[in-house]
Parts: sequence; structure tokens; C-alpha cells
Amino acid sequence: MANPAAESAKTRSDEPLHQRIRSDIEQRILSGEWNPGYRIPFEHELMVEYDCARMTVSKALSALTEAGLLERRRRVGSFVRQPAAQSAVVAIPDIKSEIEARGQAYRYELLSMRRRRASKQDRERIAVPTGATVLAALCRHFADGRPAALEDRLIVLAQVPEAAHIDFRTEPPGGWLLRHIPWHVAEHQISALNATEKIAAQLNIDTGSACLVVDRQTWRLGAAVTAVRIWFPGDLQRLVARFTPSSTTPDAPGRR
Repeated sequence: MANPAAESAKTRSDEPLHQRIRSDIEQRILSGEWNPGYRIPFEHELMVEYDCARMTVSKALSALTEAGLLERRRRVGSFVRQPAAQSAVVAIPDIKSEIEARGQAYRYELLSMRRRRASKQDRERIAVPTGATVLAALCRHFADGRPAALEDRLIVLAQVPEAAHIDFRTEPPGGWLLRHIPWHVAEHQISALNATEKIAAQLNIDTGSACLVVDRQTWRLGAAVTAVRIWFPGDLQRLVARFTPSSTTPDAPGRR
């Protein structure tokens, strides 16, 4: 009788099996199903579960060890380490949650979505090879009926193939990615820019109005997952960081 886990892994996408095993384990770790200190199944158990060779399992575990998610102990097994990026998850806000936390009514609108080959401009935003396929989404977030954010996002479908089947007309892509797709490294760039005529029209503000602009990229095991540029009307935003004289990094960064 075929093993269900192996069949699922083999049919889920066109990824090599070792990458799909890695993704399964990675998801269990970063979702909290397997907590720090948990001993994951032995290699021979994973070989049976996925109906594959030891080399395939070992390659997946090695990648997770290099990413800092596993600690492999000879003759003892592989154990979950505290993910280095786990504490950074809170630094990537969910716009819907932020708006509702302020007691405001949230509404979302998908303006456009297109699956396409990455253009030269796309590749300048996110490190993907020529010919890579991306999902490009433009959406708008409202707070109490007023446009509060304009989100311009690229999702790399080689890393997130399931995104091609999500109905982003009803679910914001940023929130969906936070809940379902693990990542290891994120980079933020924050700018103060004046709204162009097109941006101003989308945000219902005057052309040239000051905006807070956040450019963010995330990576998973060294591969780009998503890049997003979010425009916020300047009068709705404040950057706040609390720290002490002895601290070298902000204690509680946030955007308000």
C-alpha cells in the first residue's frame, strides 16, 4: 500500500523530493507543531514515511541544519533549535490586524493580480533568475473607509506554488503569507516619499503628499520568497522604538 505522506510529497509540486521533505519539516517547526528541543523522526523513519533513499533525507536535514532550524547529534538524532527568525516574525506586521487593533473597521480590495514571467523591473526588486514566474498583486487596505495602505507585491511561485490557487480577492496576500509560508531572513527599507499622481489617486490623497514607504523582501533557505512595497499616507503613520542607554538595538520597535 502506498504511503500517504510520500504520495502527498511526490504530487504536491514539481520540486525535488528532498526540497519537499525539507518544506514539510520546516513548516512543522516554524508553525510551532515541533517545538525547540523536539527530536524529529530518525532518518530511517523519514525514509519509510517518504519512501525514499537515505541520501534524499540527509540532504533535506542538512539544509535545515544550515538554516539553523535543526541541531544534528551523532547517534542521538536531530533536534529542533530555536529558529533564528522566529522572534523577527513580529516585525512583519499584518495590516489587517494592525488596523483592527486600533479599533478601526478594516476593508480590503484587490486591484489587480497577474501571473507572469519576471520582468527586468521585477528582477531588480527581487533576486530571481531570468524566466522565473511571479505572481504580481496590487491591493488596497482601508481603515474606517479611508485608504490606509497600497500594497504592491511579488510572490515567487517556485517557492510558493500554492499561492497560484489562493483567492486573493477575499484574503490579503501579506496576511496569507504570514500564516502559511515560513521564512528565515527579512530585510526592510523605510523611506519618506512624495505620492505620485497614480499613488495619490489610489490612496485618495493629494499628489505630492508625504508617504511612508516600506520595501520588504523575505528569503527561505537562501531563496527569495516575496518582495513588497507598501505606501502609507504619512499622516496615518508614526515610527516608534523604545530602548535603553545600554541597549544596542531597539527593545520594542513598531509602526503606528
